[in-house]
Amino acid sequence: MKQKSWHLNRRELLKGGGIALALPFLNGMGKAMGATPGGVVLPKRMLVSYFAYGAYMPNGPSGVPGGDKPHHDWSWWPCKDAGPLSFNESSAPFASLKDDVSYLRGLDHAGGWALGGHSSGDVFATGADMVGTQKTNSISIDQLAANVHGHRTRYGSLVLGTEGGTGSYGSCKTLSHRGPGRPIPSMSKPQEIFNRMFDPYAGKGVAQVRAGLKREASILDLMMDHSRSVKNRLGREDQGKVEEYLDSIRSLEQRVERTSKWTHEPLPQVDTKGVNLEVSHKDPQEYIRCMYDLIYLAFQTDSTRFATLMLESESSSSSEMWNYATYALGYKGATHDIAHKRPAEFAGQWDRWRGEQHAYFLQRLRDTPEGDGNMLDRTAVLWGSAHPHASHSTKNYPIHLAGGSKLGLKHGNLHAFEGDKKVPMANLFVSMLNAVDVPVDKFADSTGEMTEILS
Repeated sequence: MKQKSWHLNRRELLKGGGIALALPFLNGMGKAMGATPGGVVLPKRMLVSYFAYGAYMPNGPSGVPGGDKPHHDWSWWPCKDAGPLSFNESSAPFASLKDDVSYLRGLDHAGGWALGGHSSGDVFATGADMVGTQKTNSISIDQLAANVHGHRTRYGSLVLGTEGGTGSYGSCKTLSHRGPGRPIPSMSKPQEIFNRMFDPYAGKGVAQVRAGLKREASILDLMMDHSRSVKNRLGREDQGKVEEYLDSIRSLEQRVERTSKWTHEPLPQVDTKGVNLEVSHKDPQEYIRCMYDLIYLAFQTDSTRFATLMLESESSSSSEMWNYATYALGYKGATHDIAHKRPAEFAGQWDRWRGEQHAYFLQRLRDTPEGDGNMLDRTAVLWGSAHPHASHSTKNYPIHLAGGSKLGLKHGNLHAFEGDKKVPMANLFVSMLNAVDVPVDKFADSTGEMTEILS
């Protein structure tokens, strides 16, 4: 059969792509910004951190305390009633950070209700409704912020996860998404993460790096021209697919341009004392703290201002994360099983252990002076999961917010968004985005700002 003009060989579409897709991700570091007598504006930062398999909430249906029973000592929620915080056994790691943390009960994404407990983790940072109105995931809160301010730093955003990659629909291993159908692979190996951020040229001179980038730019220009000519020979549906491919090329072009620009800036000097970049997953505390340390270093050097960290995915049966609770607490079984069996001697204790790792990061930010305050004052930190324990209900996520007192956020309370006070979790995202100077009126299914957390 004679080939029509609009028939394409797969090799034709992809030729040249091997070189472009192997483009080295060279991330030099920008100058750290600091307060000066001249009034230099300090950076505003944001981290979204996720823990898998929910949290222990033994009080009431879906974890909402009710009735006359005393609040459970090991409930993930620190106290029973909305108002000023008090801390139980589970939340004790945050007691010294009381003025810098808030708990938000009753929040969730309506777009995740029909996904199931584990799968709802896919939309934790996006609020997308993939079962209803959207065919694919949408942009995540960190990437929306990076689109606005990412050019100010050498690294537009930092996407980390304990398992790495993107995973798949219903089993996502990353929190970050550039937009519809475009998940960003998370990085999971500390030494590789460090090298990409702080040793990006791998022994090459700057002139050599720039020459290589110039060659890559030329190749990408040829790919773009070729793909456009191919697109004109296709039907509407195939044109859409090629347009997605063109978007990928454009992203690579932007990366080349960005990297070329930042070769003119000196790399920061980083103190890695106490950071074990060769840590194993069999030492989960050391590993998780190392990942937090890398985020801290990226923020401290103003290498990036926006980051995500997926602490385990909701589908980690094939990885060492399945054994984290065994390594950390001596639990005899898979970490996921704690969420279902809820053993009295491990359920709340596992939450507390996870809280200790997150509190370590918050404390490190607070202990670092910056301007007229500290780094935590200018960093909004969201930490949580997409369901409670046991039922894996897709409602009432365990949500913890910290930092940002210099960004207009206030803390020290448990907020309850239940009954007639119910609002979408996306309202929190609107307030967080506005706090880091990303002006938005709406995100996902939001209905406005979350004024309760604003000072």
